[in-house]
Parts: sequence; structure tokens; C-alpha cells
Amino acid sequence: MKRASLRQPEAAPARSSAADAARAATAHGAAAAAGTASSASGGTANSATCAARPPSWWALLREDVRCVLARDPAARSLLEVWTIYPGVQAVALYRIAHALWRRGWRYLPRWISFAARGLTQVDIHPGARIGARFFIDHGAGVVIGETAEVGDDVTLYHGVTLGGTTWNTGKRHPTLGNQVVVGAGAKILGPIQIGDGARVAANSVVIEAVPAGATVVGIPGRVVSPRRRTTHGFDLDHHLIPDPVGKAIACLLDRVALLERQLAQTQGQAPTDSACGHCDDACAEPAFAQQALSLSAME
Repeated sequence: MKRASLRQPEAAPARSSAADAARAATAHGAAAAAGTASSASGGTANSATCAARPPSWWALLREDVRCVLARDPAARSLLEVWTIYPGVQAVALYRIAHALWRRGWRYLPRWISFAARGLTQVDIHPGARIGARFFIDHGAGVVIGETAEVGDDVTLYHGVTLGGTTWNTGKRHPTLGNQVVVGAGAKILGPIQIGDGARVAANSVVIEAVPAGATVVGIPGRVVSPRRRTTHGFDLDHHLIPDPVGKAIACLLDRVALLERQLAQTQGQAPTDSACGHCDDACAEPAFAQQALSLSAME
């Protein structure tokens, strides 16, 4: 009995050592699994960071240059676009200034913008956000404000202003979608949205939001045409933009002719065709002709 009692205490340490080994193995496996998960999540985060990283200045500039050859028939070579296109040079200097602006610099980006304006006659605030393949045709007189946002594949002609309507800080300039075309001398004012594929006619003043694919004409700008299909992705047929004033006058003339026919029928007279329907020069109506003669005699 004494020998048995002496052997029993020796078995307990064996069991405890086995349990400790099992616990250690479990802890090691859990640690290994946690390390694998953390490394996997770290790799995923790194890949997501790399995917979200914006393209470099050089990559954006090359796209800006190549899009000129696609949209301007007068551009004959890359050398010509690089050296004598003020719009390309203004955008290149803007992208340098914008990179500095995003890193917290303030005076130096504004100075670069000032120098670019003196060189190219294009004033782009370094705080503006401009997408890829941005083309300013002719370049002269273009102004883009601090909080303006421009999408990809946008084309601006000379004299365009993306301006604000308030002195308060915050969003105060327009946002242009992708593939927007803005004609010469157009003004887009205020924190409004210009939809993808929209066209703004020359010398228009836009102060309200524009839906995607629409055409805006006039002062103030009004939507006069729905979405139009294009062959090459860019609708540059400015001569096909409708004339809302001319359309309104034509409708009024048709209405006057209808009322004249109804009045003639009421008075028992035979309706006569007006010469205004096919007149393309001086008025051929007798009453207007007599008035014109009397005016010329008075002179």
C-alpha cells in the first residue's frame, strides 16, 4: 500500500503537463490563425489602397494630350499639342498646383495658378477638381472657381466661366458630369449639377440644374432638346442646337394666320393666303408695304 501511495503523486504532474501542452498548442494555433487573418486583412487593405490611389500627374497629362488629337481636327501631332496648345499647358500647370493644394500648401499653388493665367489666359483655381481627359479648346478667357468639379471627358471652349453666386465659404461653384460640352462664352453659375452628356450652347447663362443628355440654350439657360444619339461619343454639332426664340415666333405667326382665317369666315369673307408663309425678305403685305413707303417718304 505504501508503494502505491508513493506512485500516485507522480501521475498528477504527467496529466498536468499534458493539459498544459494541449493549452499551449491551442493558443499557438489561435495565434497563428490570428496572424494569418491579420496578414490577409492587411494585404486586402494594401490592395484596396493601391486600387484607390489616384493616377499620377504624368498619366493624367498624357491622357489630356491624347484626347486633343481625338477632339480637335486642327491638331496634327503630339509635338504641336505639347508646345502650342494653351489649354493643355494650363491643365498641366493646374494639376501640379492641385497636387500641392491637396497636401496643404496654399500660397505656392495660387502662385502657380497666377503664372499659368499670365501664360495661357486660363484661370483655374488649384482647389478645383478636374477629371481625366479634360480639353480646353483655344483656352482664352476660361475661368474655373475653387469649388468647381469637372468629370471625365469634358470639353470647354473659350470664354467659359464656372463661377459662384455667393461670397460665403463652402460649395459655391457648379459640378459638371462626364462628357459635358460647354460652348464658347457660356456661363454656368452657382452650385448646380450639369448631368452627364449635357450640352450648353454658346453664350448661354445657366443658373439651374441640367439633366443628363439635355441641351441648354439662352439667357437664362433653358432645356430645349432631350438626349441625342452620337456616333463618336461627343456631340459637337453646334449648328443643330434648336432656336427657342425662332420657334416661339414661328408659332405666333401660325397662330395669327389661323385667327385671320377664322375672322374672315366670321365676316363672310373668303379666306386668303397670307404672303408671310413664303416670304423670306421684305414684307409683301399691302398694308405693311404702304406703311413702309410712307416712312421712307417722311425720311
